[in-house]
Amino acid sequence: MYARLMLAFALAIGLSPVAAQDNYPTKVVRIVTAAAGGGGDVFARLLSVGFTNSFGQQFIVDNRGAIALELVAKAPPDGYTLLISGSPLWLLPLIRPSAPWDALRDYAPISLATAAPSILVVHPSVPVKTPAELIALARARPGGLNYAAGTLGATPHLAAELFKSLTKTNIVQVAYKGTGPGIIGTMAGEVDLMFPNAGSVMPHVRSGRLRGIAVCSAKPSPLAPGLPPLADTVPGFETISPQGLFAPARTPPAIINRLQQELVRTLGSTDSREKIAAMGVEIVGSTPAEFTARIKSDIARMDPVIRAAGLREK
Repeated sequence: MYARLMLAFALAIGLSPVAAQDNYPTKVVRIVTAAAGGGGDVFARLLSVGFTNSFGQQFIVDNRGAIALELVAKAPPDGYTLLISGSPLWLLPLIRPSAPWDALRDYAPISLATAAPSILVVHPSVPVKTPAELIALARARPGGLNYAAGTLGATPHLAAELFKSLTKTNIVQVAYKGTGPGIIGTMAGEVDLMFPNAGSVMPHVRSGRLRGIAVCSAKPSPLAPGLPPLADTVPGFETISPQGLFAPARTPPAIINRLQQELVRTLGSTDSREKIAAMGVEIVGSTPAEFTARIKSDIARMDPVIRAAGLREK
C-alpha cells in the first residue's frame, strides 16, 4: 500500500521514472575515456560538443586512464556517466579472465559510432603484391615471415593472429610498444608485415614506404582506395578499430535510445563528417541492438583464435 501511494504521489507531481527520463539530462554528463590524446579522446570531445549543443546541458570529457572501464561499469545506471571505448572492452577479458568487467554484463551498448579498417601492409622488399601471393609465400616459408604486433591484444596483434588462423600459416610475432613503433619497425624492414588501421598507415602507403596489400573491412573502403578486401581471398576475414558509446548496464532504454539518436544526428553534421574523415575513420552510427550483435559476434569469432595463439592468461 505504501509503495502504491508513493508511486501515485510521484505521478501527481511529475517525478515518475518516465518523466525523469523525458527530462534527461538535468545535470552535467561525463563521457569517460581511457587516455587523453588518443582516438577515443578526440571522438569523445567531438561528441561532447554535439551533445552539449543538442541537449542544452553540459557533457564533459573525463580521461581516467586504466580505471576508465571499471569506473563506468560500477557507475549508477542513470545516463550521467558514459564511456567511449573500442574492442579492448570486449576482447581483453578473453585474454585476461581476471579483468573486473564483462562487456555484455556490465555495459549497455549505445552505438558503434566509428570504425577504421585494418590495412594489411608489407615492407616493399617483401616480394608480394596480393594477399594470395603473401599466403603462398608464408606457406612456402613456415616461420620465415614475421609481423609487428604493436600492443599485445590490440587490433593489429589480433588481426595477424586471425590471419594466421584462417590461412593456416606460421608467421612469427614481434612485439612493439604500440602501433606507432610497430609501423616504424615495419617501414625500417625490421619486420615483414603488419595490420595497422587505415588512419595511421595510409600516408606511408601513399608515400611508398609501405606496400598496401588489402583492406580488412568486409567491403572496399574509401579510406584505402584501390585496395581489395582481404575477405575476397580469405573468406570471413574482417578487422576494424572501432569506437563505441556505452552506458552502465540497466540504464533505462529511453535514455539509451535518445543518446543513440543524438549521436547519429551529431555524426551526420557537416562539421563532424569532415573532422572524422580527417581522423581516418568511417562513420557507422549503429543501433544498440546492432552494436550488441557485433560485440557478441566478435567475441565468438576471436575467442578460439586467442586460445589457439596461447594468449589467454592462466
